[in-house]
Formats: sequence, C-alpha cells, structure tokens
Amino acid sequence: MSEVLEIVKNKLQAQFGQDVLSSEMLYDYPVFILQKNVVKDALTFLKSDKELNFHFLTTMCGLHHPENSEDQEFGLMYQLHNMPKGWRIRIKTFMPKSDLDMPTITDLWKTANWMERQEYDFFGFNFVGHPNLTRILNMDEMNYFPMRKEYPLEDMSREDKNDKMFGR
Repeated sequence: MSEVLEIVKNKLQAQFGQDVLSSEMLYDYPVFILQKNVVKDALTFLKSDKELNFHFLTTMCGLHHPENSEDQEFGLMYQLHNMPKGWRIRIKTFMPKSDLDMPTITDLWKTANWMERQEYDFFGFNFVGHPNLTRILNMDEMNYFPMRKEYPLEDMSREDKNDKMFGR
C-alpha cells in the first residue's frame, strides 16, 4: 500500500500543492489530510483521474476531537476505493466548530446522500447544496448533536454508584 501512498500523494500535490497538509500510512491505509476548501475538488479529481479511479465512496464519517486546537476540533473522513486495483485511501479534513459548512458530494456519489444526512444528524455538519438535509435517525425536535463529545460519559449527580465496583 505504500506504493499507493506515493502515487496518490504525488498526484494530489501536483494538483493541489500546499493544500495537501500531510500524507501517511496509518494502519495499512494511505491517509491524506487536506485543507477544507479543496476537499470537494480533490474528491472530484480522485474519482475522475483515469489512473486513480477512486470511483466508490466506501464511507464518510464525522470526527470530533475536543482535545485538538479550536480550528481543528471537528473533521470529516472520506474513505474511497478503486475496486479494479484494490486500492483504498482516506481523505481527512478538519475545521472549527464555528464553521461546519462543507459542500455536498451527492453530485459525485449518490450514496453520499444518506451519509451526509447522518453526519448532519449526529454532529451538525451543514452540507451546502444537499438535496434534503434533514435528520435521518434522531427526532426532529432534538436541539443537540449526540455524537459530539460535549457531555460527560457518566451522570456525576448520581449518589447510588459505588466506584469501588469499577476499580476506581
């Protein structure tokens, strides 16, 4: 897979230059971190380039890293697949909580429709140009996004818990 890393890295850098922030092999996957403003163009390029031919969007998911700096607290990860060659890559981008707008990629991959709705529903990403950006799994009345790491894992007000039982 390191061969795939070099091929894709060289093509992305030739096309997008300094907007390719990093590239590395992570758990046998080539991972590329791009500036937010070029992600849609890069995904279009990766799909349409004859050699690369990343024609299948395997998954897209939201990321929330509250421990990161404020401008990189939220992120999106796109996993692409070139089935004939068996190549898989990940594209990541990061952004601040104050700017969760991303262009939709439903015009590139129809399956992105449901993926984008899910990440809107759980994280609050706003996919500009999406044909029907509404909640998909949660109730419309919810005024929060449940996958954000903004809430404590445990109810600290409970008095009936004995932490000794949990090795604390």
